[in-house]
Amino acid sequence: MLDERSKSLLKTLVERYIADGQPVGSRTLSKASGLELSPATIRNVMADLEELGLIASPHTSAGRIPTARGYRLFVDTMLTAQPSSLVAQPRGIETPALQPDQPQRVIASAAHLLSSLSNFVGVVTAPRKPSVFHHIEFLRLGERRVLVIMVAPDGDVQNRVIFTAQDFNQAELAEASNRLNAHYAGLSLEQVRERLKGEVDALRSEIAGLMSAAVQVGSEALADEQERVVISGERNLLAVQDFNNDMGSLRRLFDMFEQKTQLMRLLDVSSRAEGVRIYIGGESQVVPFEELSIVSSPYEVDGQVVGTLGVIGPTRMAYDRMIQIVDITSRMISQALSQK
Repeated sequence: MLDERSKSLLKTLVERYIADGQPVGSRTLSKASGLELSPATIRNVMADLEELGLIASPHTSAGRIPTARGYRLFVDTMLTAQPSSLVAQPRGIETPALQPDQPQRVIASAAHLLSSLSNFVGVVTAPRKPSVFHHIEFLRLGERRVLVIMVAPDGDVQNRVIFTAQDFNQAELAEASNRLNAHYAGLSLEQVRERLKGEVDALRSEIAGLMSAAVQVGSEALADEQERVVISGERNLLAVQDFNNDMGSLRRLFDMFEQKTQLMRLLDVSSRAEGVRIYIGGESQVVPFEELSIVSSPYEVDGQVVGTLGVIGPTRMAYDRMIQIVDITSRMISQALSQK
């Protein structure tokens, strides 16, 4: 537990470092904090904060900078930002209307908006589709090769080739597709999978196997579709002072943006949280890069969480402003996508 004096000095140090990007010395801290403390007292408090792992001293400077643990304490207990629903739109944040004409256009506009307002990287995951099929067809392509054609309720069509344990003629494939369409259409693929487990004895084993394989590839096809993530503003990181002297970190960041798999895992964690969340690099395995922070929020369509958006930038960012940018954009995209 920190006393009020230590909290005040830590808060001032973090705010000065975020604003200036330079290690904060005791003299600067004394002036900025407004506390009437001797330089010796401030140095003692700084030493205590460093011993607690909240600040650190770079080798090239006598000043101190926040650690991931220090940022976390600052964000959790000292930040005064409020959700955008409770305050007027912050100065300097101009948010154009997102047009609901095409969902993908809304997603791209939101990512660009996050990037332009934050001057960092904006990311938005595309809305997750419900795993429900309206119609399914099997088409024989050759020996033990079957084309699965799955139509979603919104008309979206997914095609996948599966390899079966035995060869089926077209009549057997038609029997399987007719049974699926008659008894399972409108159910989620998870529900179909569970019902097939219970009804396998009532079906010919080969037909049951074919239907189960079709449900599996359907789930994989939807999963592939749902791993779309729109990224905007990666080049903004090239201008970030914190990354200028570390090309290795920049290279790893751009690899993450290009591969997207790791990024999807980070955003998936965010989608299970309520409201705006802040993930600071170096404090856990959630964010693998020590110099990176993510401010994220889930967004909704008609009251259901369907995706995640956020800002990715250096740990030295104005968290209060980023919280409001992310919160505002989350509300805007939810409103645009929920309009009929």
